[in-house]
Amino acid sequence: MCPDLYTHVRVHGIFVLFNQFNYQHPDPGQLEYPFLWLLLLPLQPFTSPTSTNSFATTTTVQIPVVIKSDLLFQSLLPAYFGLNTPSSGLQLYLSPSFLRQTFRMKATNPEIGSSHSQGVVNMATSGNKKLERYAVVTGANKGIGLETVRQLAKSGVMVVLTARDEKRGMEAVASLQKLGLFNVCFHQLDVQSPESIASLAEFMENQFGRLDILVNNAGASGVVTDQDALRALNIDSSSWLSGKATDLVQSVIKTTNEKAEECLSTNYYGCKRVTDALLPLLQLSPSGANIVNVSSLRGELMRIPNEHIREQLGDLDTLTEEKIDGILVKFLHDLKQDALEANGWQKMLPAYSISKAALNAYTRLVAKRYPNLRINCVHPGYVKTDINWHTGTMTLEEGAEGSVMLALLPEGGPTGCYFDRTKVAEF
Repeated sequence: MCPDLYTHVRVHGIFVLFNQFNYQHPDPGQLEYPFLWLLLLPLQPFTSPTSTNSFATTTTVQIPVVIKSDLLFQSLLPAYFGLNTPSSGLQLYLSPSFLRQTFRMKATNPEIGSSHSQGVVNMATSGNKKLERYAVVTGANKGIGLETVRQLAKSGVMVVLTARDEKRGMEAVASLQKLGLFNVCFHQLDVQSPESIASLAEFMENQFGRLDILVNNAGASGVVTDQDALRALNIDSSSWLSGKATDLVQSVIKTTNEKAEECLSTNYYGCKRVTDALLPLLQLSPSGANIVNVSSLRGELMRIPNEHIREQLGDLDTLTEEKIDGILVKFLHDLKQDALEANGWQKMLPAYSISKAALNAYTRLVAKRYPNLRINCVHPGYVKTDINWHTGTMTLEEGAEGSVMLALLPEGGPTGCYFDRTKVAEF
């Protein structure tokens, strides 16, 4: 889980944990962790006849920090043992909600006086960029999602990396912190679970008070694959891209009812649920928020054989969420009747394809409904990832370029568009 962290504080010197401070919180139900007080001693080296590593204290700064034990042992103590030169530093994050809470306590609790906030610390961020925007990226423990987080964090955005598996999500955050990207934290999210989504929305509201960027990246393929048999076919990338592989893989890639329902629930309904839950926070973004829905060329209308479905999804004037839902219900019905091909559904990854076509249509609807936001969908390219069994030809860095570009769009940028990587394309 994400600790209550935001403002990146770098203190050149050494620190000492010296006390656990207990007090009467105005709302005990909102206090997740106890306060730990850090005595921060900015130091200057000087020559001593008894030691070559002595320091003289110049000022003392006391900062209350809400912190989790895993952060303490993973970040603070290693930082402590690494502080052997004046250029080393302790790096923390303090959230705006925590700072507001601290100021309220100072005004109401006489035990917390001005002495606890005296002194000045050097405020910095990873890469010396001011953290001004908050982002959520779903399905981000690996692949394009993780690379999107990396690029956003590198640009100075405070990113909440989400994933269904907590262990993998925490490991992903740790891998980015090893690169010096400390403006990333983890929150568990299962886009198929309303309770999990509500937990994320509550966390974002309590910790940051708004959201500036949402990248809906979580996805499922909708098929069961015999990967050994698929590898044995030795299909080259040109056959995948041209569609020639479609007939070759039918015996090793199967669309089941269970996998198809999981795919629609993740790729379309999961995206809708997350977006709906976070829209109130996105509307608080001071410069207008960016929503990026990661799609696929398989969702392009021209690839749907059924003309009536193409027309329904392509007519924005008459398009409604109810129509999209009806199309997906019809798809699942035809799948159970073993009538997908006969009724004009795509043969290659049929559930995945219609889920992305539905996502593209939903993107246009929401962009029309919220003209103050910038809401777009993007095909990342044929990227080598798990979802295409690593048959892709592009790198993760290339695959994340479109999502990151749209996530960082300035005011006045395009909305309601479909992008093939970084270029506007036809739905």
